[in-house]
Amino acid sequence: MNTPQALPPIIKKIVLQAPIEQVWKAVATSEGLASWWMANTFEPVLGHEFILHAGPFGDSPCKVTELDAPHRLSLDWGKDWHLTFELQALEAGKTEFTLIHSGWDAGKSTEFGQPHPVIRGIMEGGWEGIVSEKLPAAIGV
Repeated sequence: MNTPQALPPIIKKIVLQAPIEQVWKAVATSEGLASWWMANTFEPVLGHEFILHAGPFGDSPCKVTELDAPHRLSLDWGKDWHLTFELQALEAGKTEFTLIHSGWDAGKSTEFGQPHPVIRGIMEGGWEGIVSEKLPAAIGV
């Protein structure tokens, strides 16, 4: 029997020099997501099943599990992962963006046979660059 061996979620937070509506467009539209993350067939509809086109890793199935515009978007990604984007409006037209990537289990492997602990380490660094560089660039800040 496999006992879950939960690993901590990846959490990345950044304050963006843009209003919440502008950040929401970047994280909750197909074009917006493609501009900083991956090409996709996303639609901002609760329960919508879509595909992330992960280049050499192939296509990943996803499903919108929470949609609270313009504050929160959650989705299931692949067979194990859960991704949440949280937005909070701040003073002076700024927005705090938080990414939470959970579903990590030391005893599991990805669809591609790679152990979660290894991939979690790789994705921790990948998300750092995506959230701190690609997202602000896509928003134009």
